[in-house]
Amino acid sequence: RRVSVEGAARHLLAAALEGKETGPPEKKMFKKFSKQESVSSFAQVKTSVQRGIRAAICKQYPCLEEGGTIDVLIPKKENVVIAKCEGKVEIVCVNNTPLFFKSRDTPWFPTLKLLHQYPQMMPKLRVDTGAIKFVLSGANIMCPGLTSAGATIHDEVDAETAVAIYAENKEHALAVGFTELSTEDIRSVNKGVGVETIHYLNDGLWKAPILE
Repeated sequence: RRVSVEGAARHLLAAALEGKETGPPEKKMFKKFSKQESVSSFAQVKTSVQRGIRAAICKQYPCLEEGGTIDVLIPKKENVVIAKCEGKVEIVCVNNTPLFFKSRDTPWFPTLKLLHQYPQMMPKLRVDTGAIKFVLSGANIMCPGLTSAGATIHDEVDAETAVAIYAENKEHALAVGFTELSTEDIRSVNKGVGVETIHYLNDGLWKAPILE
């Protein structure tokens, strides 16, 4: 679904008239995540379910299939475990290592540690220096933080796309996010939230390299 400028404007106006806060619903899956308190159960998945997960991930990140990387990450004969967490979050683990996660209403996202290994798997957006401290606190990314002189929109994407978030003058991604607007609309609207921050450096998932 592509969010139009007109649709976004109508949403903001309606929210203002009703006295509600504007902006997207915040998922913030891992801001207070801990493996002791946030994981409710672990379940080894059936082969058919594993095939479905692999297919969905490959459809979203085609480069993983093209290079055979998916067979390294999720081998067909390897046991795959789903960690079920609060907030309807599911984390795919292989050998107790979290690799991908999603909630009920999102696509699959890679963990940052996995993204650092395979940086070409996701579209890239780069925030300016001033936005770094906000992203690292879990704040959503405002459009001006992606359109300023120090920022770069490396790849053109639609609304509701999983993206890697980099920072000005930094080599590695500092977050993964979910676009609220297309990159075209981020430029033209240039205000409000452009990307919802989903997972970021030093959040709870980053601090849980092993789940068992």
